[in-house]
Amino acid sequence: MTRHSSSVSLQIGYGTTENSPVTFCGFPADNLERKSETAGCILDHLEAKVVNPTTGQVMPLGETGEIMIRGYCVMLEYWEDQAKTDECISKDGWYKTGDIGSVDAFGYCKIEGRIKDLIIRGGENIYPAEIEQFLHTHPKVKEAQVVGVEDSRLGEEVCACIKLADGEACTADEIKAYCKGQIAHFKIPRYVLFVTSYPLTITGKIQKHLLRGEAEQQLGLKKDN
Repeated sequence: MTRHSSSVSLQIGYGTTENSPVTFCGFPADNLERKSETAGCILDHLEAKVVNPTTGQVMPLGETGEIMIRGYCVMLEYWEDQAKTDECISKDGWYKTGDIGSVDAFGYCKIEGRIKDLIIRGGENIYPAEIEQFLHTHPKVKEAQVVGVEDSRLGEEVCACIKLADGEACTADEIKAYCKGQIAHFKIPRYVLFVTSYPLTITGKIQKHLLRGEAEQQLGLKKDN
Protein backbone atom coordinates (compact mmCIF):
# COMPACT_ATOMS: atom_id res chain seq x y z
CA MET A 1 0.00 0.00 0.00
CA THR A 2 1.35 3.38 -1.03
CA ARG A 3 0.09 6.58 0.68
CA HIS A 4 -0.31 9.81 -1.26
CA SER A 5 -1.19 12.69 1.08
CA SER A 6 -4.79 12.14 2.23
CA SER A 7 -5.66 9.48 -0.35
CA VAL A 8 -4.66 5.81 -0.36
CA SER A 9 -3.53 4.01 -3.51
CA LEU A 10 -3.62 0.22 -3.68
CA GLN A 11 -1.25 -1.75 -5.88
CA ILE A 12 -2.08 -5.37 -6.64
CA GLY A 13 0.61 -8.03 -6.69
CA TYR A 14 0.73 -11.76 -7.39
CA GLY A 15 3.30 -14.44 -6.70
CA THR A 16 4.20 -17.52 -4.70
CA THR A 17 6.55 -18.31 -1.85
CA GLU A 18 8.67 -20.29 -4.31
CA ASN A 19 9.05 -17.11 -6.40
CA SER A 20 10.35 -14.90 -3.62
CA PRO A 21 7.32 -14.01 -3.67
CA VAL A 22 6.06 -11.34 -6.15
CA THR A 23 6.17 -11.86 -9.92
CA PHE A 24 3.34 -9.66 -11.25
CA CYS A 25 2.50 -6.21 -9.92
CA GLY A 26 0.22 -3.37 -10.97
CA PHE A 27 1.05 0.31 -11.42
CA PRO A 28 -0.17 3.19 -9.23
CA ALA A 29 -1.75 4.83 -12.28
CA ASP A 30 -3.76 1.74 -13.31
CA ASN A 31 -7.49 2.30 -13.63
CA LEU A 32 -9.99 0.62 -11.29
CA GLU A 33 -10.76 -2.17 -13.76
CA ARG A 34 -7.13 -3.26 -13.99
CA LYS A 35 -6.62 -2.97 -10.23
CA SER A 36 -9.71 -5.03 -9.44
CA GLU A 37 -9.56 -7.63 -12.23
CA THR A 38 -5.86 -8.24 -12.90
CA ALA A 39 -2.65 -8.98 -10.99
CA GLY A 40 -0.62 -6.43 -12.94
CA CYS A 41 2.34 -7.01 -15.26
CA ILE A 42 5.40 -9.23 -15.02
CA LEU A 43 8.25 -7.60 -13.08
CA ASP A 44 11.52 -6.55 -14.70
CA HIS A 45 14.05 -9.28 -15.53
CA LEU A 46 11.46 -12.06 -15.19
CA GLU A 47 9.74 -14.20 -17.81
CA ALA A 48 6.20 -15.53 -17.79
CA LYS A 49 4.22 -17.75 -20.11
CA VAL A 50 0.80 -19.38 -20.16
CA VAL A 51 0.69 -23.00 -21.32
CA ASN A 52 -1.90 -25.66 -21.99
CA PRO A 53 -1.88 -27.74 -18.77
CA THR A 54 -2.13 -30.98 -20.76
CA THR A 55 0.18 -30.44 -23.74
CA GLY A 56 2.53 -27.73 -22.46
CA GLN A 57 1.91 -25.68 -25.61
CA VAL A 58 2.20 -21.90 -25.17
CA MET A 59 -1.25 -20.31 -25.35
CA PRO A 60 -2.07 -17.18 -27.38
CA LEU A 61 -2.59 -13.87 -25.58
CA GLY A 62 -5.92 -13.80 -23.81
CA GLU A 63 -6.24 -17.58 -23.70
CA THR A 64 -6.32 -19.42 -20.39
CA GLY A 65 -3.75 -21.93 -19.18
CA GLU A 66 -1.19 -22.62 -16.46
CA ILE A 67 1.06 -19.69 -15.52
CA MET A 68 4.79 -20.45 -15.51
CA ILE A 69 7.62 -18.20 -14.29
CA ARG A 70 11.35 -18.11 -15.00
CA GLY A 71 14.06 -15.82 -13.65
CA TYR A 72 16.17 -14.86 -10.67
CA CYS A 73 13.17 -15.07 -8.34
CA VAL A 74 12.66 -18.82 -8.72
CA MET A 75 13.88 -20.81 -5.73
CA LEU A 76 16.68 -23.32 -6.11
CA GLU A 77 14.79 -26.32 -4.75
CA TYR A 78 12.52 -27.71 -2.06
CA TRP A 79 14.63 -28.61 0.95
CA GLU A 80 15.71 -32.25 0.69
CA ASP A 81 12.87 -33.08 -1.74
CA GLN A 82 14.29 -33.58 -5.22
CA ALA A 83 11.17 -35.33 -6.52
CA LYS A 84 8.96 -32.33 -5.64
CA THR A 85 11.56 -29.96 -7.11
CA ASP A 86 11.65 -31.87 -10.40
CA GLU A 87 7.84 -31.85 -10.49
CA CYS A 88 7.58 -28.07 -10.11
CA ILE A 89 10.68 -26.73 -11.91
CA SER A 90 11.51 -27.75 -15.49
CA LYS A 91 15.06 -28.53 -16.57
CA ASP A 92 15.23 -25.14 -18.32
CA GLY A 93 14.19 -23.25 -15.18
CA TRP A 94 10.43 -22.70 -15.60
CA TYR A 95 8.48 -22.84 -12.35
CA LYS A 96 4.97 -24.33 -12.63
CA THR A 97 2.77 -22.18 -10.41
CA GLY A 98 -0.26 -24.47 -10.50
CA ASP A 99 -2.37 -21.36 -11.09
CA ILE A 100 -4.69 -20.95 -14.06
CA GLY A 101 -4.79 -17.55 -15.73
CA SER A 102 -4.23 -15.51 -18.86
CA VAL A 103 -2.13 -12.56 -20.06
CA ASP A 104 -3.70 -9.88 -22.26
CA ALA A 105 -2.19 -7.89 -25.12
CA PHE A 106 -0.94 -5.24 -22.68
CA GLY A 107 0.82 -7.80 -20.47
CA TYR A 108 -1.71 -7.77 -17.62
CA CYS A 109 -2.26 -11.10 -15.90
CA LYS A 110 -5.66 -12.36 -14.76
CA ILE A 111 -5.82 -15.27 -12.30
CA GLU A 112 -8.74 -17.65 -12.84
CA GLY A 113 -8.10 -20.40 -10.28
CA ARG A 114 -5.99 -23.44 -9.39
CA ILE A 115 -5.10 -26.18 -11.86
CA LYS A 116 -6.01 -28.84 -9.31
CA ASP A 117 -9.59 -27.48 -9.38
CA LEU A 118 -9.82 -27.83 -13.18
CA ILE A 119 -12.82 -29.88 -14.34
CA ILE A 120 -12.33 -32.02 -17.45
CA ARG A 121 -15.75 -32.89 -18.84
CA GLY A 122 -15.70 -35.00 -21.98
CA GLY A 123 -12.35 -33.50 -23.00
CA GLU A 124 -13.43 -29.91 -22.32
CA ASN A 125 -11.39 -27.92 -19.78
CA ILE A 126 -13.74 -26.06 -17.43
CA TYR A 127 -12.49 -23.48 -14.93
CA PRO A 128 -14.73 -23.39 -11.84
CA ALA A 129 -13.94 -19.73 -11.08
CA GLU A 130 -15.65 -18.62 -14.29
CA ILE A 131 -18.88 -20.39 -13.36
CA GLU A 132 -18.66 -19.23 -9.74
CA GLN A 133 -18.31 -15.60 -10.81
CA PHE A 134 -21.41 -15.91 -12.99
CA LEU A 135 -23.46 -17.62 -10.27
CA HIS A 136 -22.61 -14.79 -7.89
CA THR A 137 -24.65 -12.47 -10.14
CA HIS A 138 -27.84 -14.37 -9.24
CA PRO A 139 -29.74 -12.22 -6.72
CA LYS A 140 -30.54 -15.20 -4.47
CA VAL A 141 -26.98 -16.55 -4.32
CA LYS A 142 -24.79 -15.56 -1.38
CA GLU A 143 -21.84 -17.78 -2.26
CA ALA A 144 -21.12 -20.44 -4.88
CA GLN A 145 -18.41 -23.07 -5.16
CA VAL A 146 -18.09 -25.30 -8.22
CA VAL A 147 -16.43 -28.72 -8.23
CA GLY A 148 -16.10 -31.62 -10.62
CA VAL A 149 -17.82 -34.84 -9.59
CA GLU A 150 -17.35 -38.32 -10.98
CA ASP A 151 -19.24 -39.27 -14.14
CA SER A 152 -18.98 -42.67 -15.82
CA ARG A 153 -19.55 -41.30 -19.35
CA LEU A 154 -17.81 -37.92 -19.41
CA GLY A 155 -15.22 -38.42 -16.69
CA GLU A 156 -16.45 -35.46 -14.65
CA GLU A 157 -19.58 -33.37 -14.42
CA VAL A 158 -20.07 -29.84 -13.08
CA CYS A 159 -21.61 -29.51 -9.62
CA ALA A 160 -22.48 -26.16 -8.04
CA CYS A 161 -22.63 -26.01 -4.24
CA ILE A 162 -24.59 -22.88 -3.38
CA LYS A 163 -25.25 -20.91 -0.22
CA LEU A 164 -28.41 -18.87 -0.58
CA ALA A 165 -28.85 -15.36 0.74
CA ASP A 166 -30.69 -15.15 4.05
CA GLY A 167 -34.40 -15.72 3.70
CA GLU A 168 -34.22 -16.84 0.07
CA ALA A 169 -35.54 -20.06 -1.47
CA CYS A 170 -34.41 -21.45 -4.80
CA THR A 171 -34.43 -24.65 -6.89
CA ALA A 172 -31.83 -26.38 -9.01
CA ASP A 173 -33.96 -25.82 -12.10
CA GLU A 174 -34.06 -22.08 -11.39
CA ILE A 175 -30.24 -21.95 -11.25
CA LYS A 176 -29.89 -23.93 -14.47
CA ALA A 177 -32.43 -21.73 -16.26
CA TYR A 178 -30.49 -18.65 -15.12
CA CYS A 179 -27.33 -20.08 -16.70
CA LYS A 180 -28.94 -21.09 -20.00
CA GLY A 181 -27.85 -18.83 -22.84
CA GLN A 182 -25.47 -16.91 -20.57
CA ILE A 183 -22.60 -19.40 -20.28
CA ALA A 184 -21.56 -22.25 -22.59
CA HIS A 185 -23.95 -25.21 -22.36
CA PHE A 186 -21.24 -27.61 -21.17
CA LYS A 187 -20.45 -25.26 -18.25
CA ILE A 188 -24.01 -25.24 -16.93
CA PRO A 189 -23.99 -27.30 -13.72
CA ARG A 190 -25.57 -30.71 -14.13
CA TYR A 191 -25.94 -30.86 -10.37
CA VAL A 192 -26.94 -28.06 -8.01
CA LEU A 193 -26.69 -28.59 -4.26
CA PHE A 194 -27.79 -26.07 -1.65
CA VAL A 195 -25.51 -26.00 1.39
CA THR A 196 -25.19 -24.04 4.60
CA SER A 197 -21.40 -24.35 4.98
CA TYR A 198 -18.20 -25.45 3.22
CA PRO A 199 -15.29 -27.50 4.58
CA LEU A 200 -12.56 -25.02 5.57
CA THR A 201 -8.91 -25.07 6.53
CA ILE A 202 -7.87 -23.47 9.82
CA THR A 203 -7.06 -20.31 7.83
CA GLY A 204 -10.54 -20.17 6.28
CA LYS A 205 -9.76 -21.50 2.80
CA ILE A 206 -12.35 -23.76 1.19
CA GLN A 207 -11.15 -27.36 0.85
CA LYS A 208 -12.50 -28.25 -2.56
CA HIS A 209 -11.31 -31.85 -2.49
CA LEU A 210 -13.42 -32.42 0.62
CA LEU A 211 -16.34 -30.51 -0.90
CA ARG A 212 -16.15 -32.75 -3.97
CA GLY A 213 -16.27 -35.83 -1.75
CA GLU A 214 -19.27 -34.49 0.17
CA ALA A 215 -21.07 -33.67 -3.09
CA GLU A 216 -20.43 -37.12 -4.56
CA GLN A 217 -21.67 -38.70 -1.33
CA GLN A 218 -24.85 -36.61 -1.33
CA LEU A 219 -25.51 -37.35 -5.01
CA GLY A 220 -24.98 -41.07 -4.56
CA LEU A 221 -21.94 -41.10 -6.82
CA LYS A 222 -19.64 -42.36 -4.07
CA LYS A 223 -20.31 -45.35 -1.88
CA ASP A 224 -19.61 -45.38 1.84
CA ASN A 225 -16.30 -47.02 2.75
